[in-house]
Amino acid sequence: MATTPSLPDDIDALKALLLQRDGELQSLRQTVSTLELALSVRTLEIEQLTLQIAKLKRMVFGRKSEKIDQKLEQLETRLEDLIAEEGAAEQTAEAQAQPRQKSIHKPFPESLAREEHIIEPKEDACPQCGGNLKPLGEDVSEQLEVIEAAFKVIRHVRKKKACACCDCIVQPPAPSRPIQRGFAGPGLLANIAVAKFADHQPLYRQALIHARRGVELDPATTGRWMGACGVLITPLVEALRRYVVAPGKVHSDDTPMPVLAPGNGKTKTGRLWVYVRDDRNSGSLAAPAVWFAYSANRQGLHPQTHLAGFTGVLQADAYGGYDRIYTDNNVTEAACWAHARRKVYDLHVKKATPTTTEILRRIGELYGIEAQIRGQPQMERQRTRQLQAKPLLVELEVWLRNRLLTLSTQSETTKAINYMLNQWQALVYYCEDGVAEIDNNIAENALRGCCLGRKNFLFLGADSGGERAAAMYSLIGTARMNGIDPEAYLRYVFTHIADYPINKVADLLPWNVAAKLLPA
Repeated sequence: MATTPSLPDDIDALKALLLQRDGELQSLRQTVSTLELALSVRTLEIEQLTLQIAKLKRMVFGRKSEKIDQKLEQLETRLEDLIAEEGAAEQTAEAQAQPRQKSIHKPFPESLAREEHIIEPKEDACPQCGGNLKPLGEDVSEQLEVIEAAFKVIRHVRKKKACACCDCIVQPPAPSRPIQRGFAGPGLLANIAVAKFADHQPLYRQALIHARRGVELDPATTGRWMGACGVLITPLVEALRRYVVAPGKVHSDDTPMPVLAPGNGKTKTGRLWVYVRDDRNSGSLAAPAVWFAYSANRQGLHPQTHLAGFTGVLQADAYGGYDRIYTDNNVTEAACWAHARRKVYDLHVKKATPTTTEILRRIGELYGIEAQIRGQPQMERQRTRQLQAKPLLVELEVWLRNRLLTLSTQSETTKAINYMLNQWQALVYYCEDGVAEIDNNIAENALRGCCLGRKNFLFLGADSGGERAAAMYSLIGTARMNGIDPEAYLRYVFTHIADYPINKVADLLPWNVAAKLLPA
């Protein structure tokens, strides 16, 4: 980061400095004129590609369209190339145009190690007149560098001692290891788990990366380690589950996961369910958390089992498997306006009509109110919704029912409107409860990382792999929601959990150990 240099007191030195700056400024202005046209064209294309990618991502989430996936990959690759070309142009240019848009970045964290290089002028005397040179100030710039991760071997040497009077021999016990008779340390296990379940790197790709550093780690070996880690964290994940499904408000959603079917080499479709407790939007200080569960199919029995005993508000889509959960009136249904809006938006993108335009405008007004009250206490949110959002919803319902009278019963717009009206009580519930949300995006966002992993892994190896992935996604996702580096958190867990009392395992949940972790 540049700092303002001190100015000399000598008038001649100041004049020399001003002449030098004038020359540099003239050079910069000449460079600007040659770069402006090329950069403006490239910037326009980047903006267009970014808009297309954002649009396709909204369309593709939760779908199985390989064509859209391929189109996204092509656009993202093109965007990466264009941005790389910008970087190459900047690197080869003699100077940057500072009077226009100066690149600004956030200060580097103070926790990062600093290495200072002092660069002195090579001249001992003035190159023009031979006079003595005196200090004029300094320019300071910072460059971010990465230190390659390094393996190390930790040797535990346990000394033995024998009694001089008898045959007694004493020796300290062997230090605890995360995996019995395993040579992997907790840091290595955390690194592999985060690379696989957070960075979406399959074990065989990790093996190639490790081999470049001179360490051969067979994917079969690391796979067994991950299986053992899954057993280790089972009590902790169970404690996390109890926290998430405690009485209150829970967001739920699911996504398909291809799983290799045994015997025939083909894949079947498993399911990954997500349950999220996150009331920060209503001013709650309770720690947010996410719990994933895997099932071999999408039968309604699974969410019914996951939420057995739960009381409160369930925010989810209109999947029929949730219906039995609401029958005893212990659970209140809150629907998702994002789902309702998406059905209309898809039609609007294909062919905009006055009906779809008006629906999107009215829903946009509801979201505008939510943006104003995000983070406020629940009573304030409820009061604002009653005063501002509820009248808009009453008008919208009347408008939708009147609009149906003018549309064909078989039209796609009619189906989209009927979806909203059939879910109307659940859609408007959020106005009665300051803790509830207008949509279920909290759950959808929690699933996005799993969708990226699904794209990289192609499929899970077995149902047991799905259960293991669900456990890891739970801990990693919860750590992220609490602003904790997942690798640092898992390193701490694997260091302590093997010997930790099972009745106190909840002490290892992310928010309980955050203060003990090193900065990310």
